[in-house]
Amino acid sequence: MERLAEIASRLAEVDGVVGVCLGGSRATGSHGPDSDFDLGLYYRPPLDTPALRLLAAELTGGPVEVTEPGGWGPWVDGGGWLTVDGHRVDWIYRDLDRVHRVWRDCLAGRFEIGMQPGHPLGVYSHSYAGEVAVGQVLADPGGELRDLRELTRHYPEPLREALMDNARWEAPFILAAARKGAARGDVFYVSGCLFRAVGLLAQALHAHARRWVLNEKGAVLAAGELAVAPADFAGRAHGLFAALGTTPETLTAALDDADRLVADVLTRLDR
Repeated sequence: MERLAEIASRLAEVDGVVGVCLGGSRATGSHGPDSDFDLGLYYRPPLDTPALRLLAAELTGGPVEVTEPGGWGPWVDGGGWLTVDGHRVDWIYRDLDRVHRVWRDCLAGRFEIGMQPGHPLGVYSHSYAGEVAVGQVLADPGGELRDLRELTRHYPEPLREALMDNARWEAPFILAAARKGAARGDVFYVSGCLFRAVGLLAQALHAHARRWVLNEKGAVLAAGELAVAPADFAGRAHGLFAALGTTPETLTAALDDADRLVADVLTRLDR
């Protein structure tokens, strides 16, 4: 979309906006023709949201809901969904000081997982650093985003070890807990445990390869393409959910397969 640079430049003129990055599939080159344009608005409070609403209305030709910071939840900080020249353009806030704090945590091997609408696995805090690392800086008057992007392109070894260690203990643990639900035919609980376990494996495989994971979408398929992944990782992982059934017998069989997949992944992480 040719107008992105113009939009980003005007956004950077709004009080509180430090810089603007193109993120998501458009930044990584994995987009399709109908993919959204995700613009990360990196800001420091106070953010002039009335000015953002005026700009949004000008770009779209009518009133647009633009939230206050925090309007979409604790991790996806807020923003607006726009349609500009027939294209979907999402504005997504990021508190830049919080991004810096997360990056310092990454360097120390610390991460947290937060609940967030639209993210069933939860938001892994280090995705903030990953967004900067893979994003395309469109507006950055002070150069702060470009400096941070250069830093985050180097995946921190302490974070790498922490994510792999987390999978080593939690994936077997949650599958063992799922056995209790399987015995009762509790498909809901077993499904949730399997989803969590597969998510842990995807995070660990990406960490081993020093690749950032931004969210759950496509994470299993991407993990399966990594050199460290077991053969047909994605097919085996997706097959777990297809084979669940509704009886204790089918649920137990799926967990047996999951245990084997976890063992295969953990063996490869230790190579």
